[in-house]
Amino acid sequence: MTIDVLLSGFEPFAEASVNESWQAVARAVPALREHGLVVEGLELPVEFERAGDLLEQTVLEHRPRLVIAVGLAAGRRGITPERVAINVRDARIPDNAGASPVDEPVVPGGPVGHFTTLPLKAMVAALAAEDIPGAVSQTAGTYVCNDVFYRLQHVLETDARLAGTRGGFVHVPSADVVAPENGARALVTLTLTALETEADLSVTGGAEH
Repeated sequence: MTIDVLLSGFEPFAEASVNESWQAVARAVPALREHGLVVEGLELPVEFERAGDLLEQTVLEHRPRLVIAVGLAAGRRGITPERVAINVRDARIPDNAGASPVDEPVVPGGPVGHFTTLPLKAMVAALAAEDIPGAVSQTAGTYVCNDVFYRLQHVLETDARLAGTRGGFVHVPSADVVAPENGARALVTLTLTALETEADLSVTGGAEH
């Protein structure tokens, strides 16, 4: 079945009881359906390989117009759409299956990186218009978030069945910075902006470090 939007978030990890990424996705899905969109939400395991496999299978099953994978970045101060995924796994802590890969590729033989196909600058501008803190991020880390981001962009770039599907990754901060209901509101704004924006804004979104 072809759908408009697929949103994914993650299960809890590192002894946390909740994961703000899934809390935001679970709230955003019904809100987007109120806009007349066909939307599915997917909760991913915090596990190298398995999370990417599940997302890839679901993308191929539904062939959405848009895919936004969402993860938690607890130290950040706003909503951060990611610019690039890199082809490396380097785990600071074990994943939920106990795996701790070090300097391993996400996709053996794959390119060093994949850029998002989302209109990042327009998305951040839309957040600012709603007084939601946000910025373009230049790194998705080297943990499962980056793993999923890379797998998503790799399949979108290499599988002809997904021609025309746009996708990328967004990090949300912890609930003390952005409450889950505001995280959901941000995801609705980001999703609608991505669906409505063909060419991104030509404004700065870079960083010195």
